[in-house]
Amino acid sequence: MVDEDFEKSVLGYGLTTANILYHFPDHPDLLQRFIWQFYDQAPEFPHLKEFLDFWSRELDGPLHSVRIAHQSLIRPAEWRSIGGEFVIH
Repeated sequence: MVDEDFEKSVLGYGLTTANILYHFPDHPDLLQRFIWQFYDQAPEFPHLKEFLDFWSRELDGPLHSVRIAHQSLIRPAEWRSIGGEFVIH
């Protein structure tokens, strides 16, 4: 049996993290942060778009901004020696 996360990464999915800032419903001048993570496909991000559509349609806190980080889990890595230790770059 193949791990579902591994299978998704082979199909082009990568771990996507969205840093979502939204206006606090009771105090619109205040911003609140919500962190969302899911395996998604860049650059279209269909799962993230679906989530943000749901948010806009169903939740009270209006979105302020969304910052996205996406990382493919299977990729070539470059190892370097820094201070006598090998690290991935």
